[in-house]
Amino acid sequence: MLIVIALGVTWILDGLEVTIVGAIGPVLQETGTLGLTAQEIGGTASAYVVGAVCGALVFGWLTDRFGRRFVFYVTLLVYLAGVLLTATSWSFWSFAIFRVITGVGIGGEYAAINSAIDELIPARYRGRVDLIVNGSFWLGAAAGSGASLLFLDPHILPADLGWRFGFAIGGFLGLGILLLRGYVPESPRWLVIHGWKQEADAAIENIEQRIRSESAAPLAPSLGSITVHPRRSFGLGLIMSAMLGSYRSRSLLALTLMTAQAFLFNAVFFSYGLVLSTFHGVPERTTGIYLLPLAVSNFLGPVLLAPLFDIVGRRKMIAGTYGASGLLLSLTALLLGFDAFTAWTQTIAWMVVFFFASAAASSAYLQIPVHRGQ
Repeated sequence: MLIVIALGVTWILDGLEVTIVGAIGPVLQETGTLGLTAQEIGGTASAYVVGAVCGALVFGWLTDRFGRRFVFYVTLLVYLAGVLLTATSWSFWSFAIFRVITGVGIGGEYAAINSAIDELIPARYRGRVDLIVNGSFWLGAAAGSGASLLFLDPHILPADLGWRFGFAIGGFLGLGILLLRGYVPESPRWLVIHGWKQEADAAIENIEQRIRSESAAPLAPSLGSITVHPRRSFGLGLIMSAMLGSYRSRSLLALTLMTAQAFLFNAVFFSYGLVLSTFHGVPERTTGIYLLPLAVSNFLGPVLLAPLFDIVGRRKMIAGTYGASGLLLSLTALLLGFDAFTAWTQTIAWMVVFFFASAAASSAYLQIPVHRGQ
């Protein structure tokens, strides 16, 4: 359980980040803050995503080279630096650059976290654990929505201080996560692949000993086996040949699923605060009221649907959740064309769409692993 919590807290931070940016977007347009235009706010959202992509690529490679545990600490430190620097921004360019740094740290965390889930969680539970861990993003989103109502209230904090405090919260929470990371062991699979057999045996013994002490019951005997071909390093050429050769179809599927979910989520959540204030007349400092129930719906989707991914089957559930969210999104787009929504009815429509879309997005990571075993 501690391992799952230690992995999930980073997604909570990411949810906090994305929601805070969505909530403070309208406030950053004021002359008393950074005085950004709507286009510049959109540009900073893109900067964060670019940083996340670069972080995932670079730290994904470093994760395979130096291990999951080491990269966990490095990426978290990069995130802390980026989010604390964001709180000190003084212009569009400083804000955008610091968002890139924050994104690099979060993107690196994505790569390490999902590798750890794949290698530390038994296959029969991996579907629900993957969805719950990745779905914990929305706990952070809910916290960010609620917190924004406080730190954006001019009666509590000055306008140019409240939004900075919102980012600083993420930095302080990140410091606490450094302590939780001590509960995440190095992946025995990674150790074996890189030729560290004795260290892998010690890691497995430590994990088993911890489970025995917590459950006070003997462990069931292991079943089956996998074949491992040790190798000290994995160059980019080897990785690309696997992606474009043996696993071309799987790589294309994973890329398609990831692109679809990233496009939908970032398009809606980075700009929803602006949509509410511009088109529905919602006061700029109260957009968090609408983001909070939306975040709750996004969290409930993966949690309630997660067991079905291990019971019904991952292929059926991935197709079903992507299909349901696509149909509901199309219906929402049609109603938007007729200007049929108020602020609350549009939020409710997004809640229904993202109940399924959130589970679909979290499940996309299940299509990446290619090995067999427990």
